[in-house]
Amino acid sequence: MKVSKHNCFYSSLVIPWIIILLVFWIYPFVWSIVLSFGDYNSLLNSFEFTGLKNYGTIFQDKLFWKALKNTIIFTFGTVPVTTSLTILLAMFINSKTIKWKNFFKTTIFMPSVTSLVVISLIFMNLYSKNGYINLILKSLGLPFPQNGWLQSADFALPAIMIMDVWMSTGYYTVLFLAALQAIPEEYYDAAKIMGANSWKTFWKITLPSTRSMLLFIIVINTIKSFQIFVEIYVMTKGGPINSTTTLVYLIYSYAFEKTNLMGYASAIAILLFIILAVLSFVQFKLIKER
Repeated sequence: MKVSKHNCFYSSLVIPWIIILLVFWIYPFVWSIVLSFGDYNSLLNSFEFTGLKNYGTIFQDKLFWKALKNTIIFTFGTVPVTTSLTILLAMFINSKTIKWKNFFKTTIFMPSVTSLVVISLIFMNLYSKNGYINLILKSLGLPFPQNGWLQSADFALPAIMIMDVWMSTGYYTVLFLAALQAIPEEYYDAAKIMGANSWKTFWKITLPSTRSMLLFIIVINTIKSFQIFVEIYVMTKGGPINSTTTLVYLIYSYAFEKTNLMGYASAIAILLFIILAVLSFVQFKLIKER
């Protein structure tokens, strides 16, 4: 059987992608699984097999449970808010009565393409003791953290959550807007003829027609929220009193700030992978059934 030149050409285009997949994804993933079953000293480059010891240690680690709690609070505190704002903003921009749509799309999307480190540094200023947020609250006679938002164990995590919602909403809004614009106009014309109001039109036409995109947004946002790291690293380093320590930051801390805990950090990373896989599967099932 002869192989055409076109097939060879297309195969050659795939080869670089396969190499990148193997070197930067498959190999690190498999190696992290191996590391999770032992103690690896990065300074001495030595590995000692310990079986399931690392996995058993996880459930006795109070800092792990604290990080898991913070991650869950962050995820379930930001994903519903971001998703709701995404739907509202997309429908607002998609409205026929709204002018300057490109201006609104650009403005809303801009935080998503700005460096996360730069945004974190800006919000560190806003959240500081003498930042604009405290100055505004003080002028209005409202209570505020005296030492700054990021120095308070009660307000540090919510402050980062607010920043994440502001930063992420624009990206998902543009995605959902694309799904809205793909809905045939005839559906809405038929709904008007049948006397359906705006609320029924939203539930019977808009949401079912955009279900796939909505599922994608929720799953991707959930995974991103569980993997939050840069904001924590730049703004708080997990403090104060571990109030902003998340699972990925804990993995980083154990793997790179301590010399003999790479294996333990890998075990937490594998556990995080399992949690995300199960959570994504449940989300797919729930939304598809509804």
